Amino acid sequence: MQIDIQSRGFSLTEALLAYSKKRALAALAYTSDHVSRVVIRLSDINGPRGGADKCCHVQVALAGIPDVVVDDTEVDMY
Repeated sequence: MQIDIQSRGFSLTEALLAYSKKRALAALAYTSDHVSRVVIRLSDINGPRGGADKCCHVQVALAGIPDVVVDDTEVDMY
């Protein structure tokens, strides 16, 4: 399983990179044989102004079916 983590609008720290990878591996461990690629895009919509504007877009490529895509926006990137 290939995991690609990208950030938009802010610098991706090693801590956030490690946390995102750990969470993806844990969440998909049961189905990892069927997952070929995971793309995680983290973005800060409003920049330094704050608020519930931290967006996480996860796209999971599975064999034989369309990709599964999940988007969520929260106050904290973690």
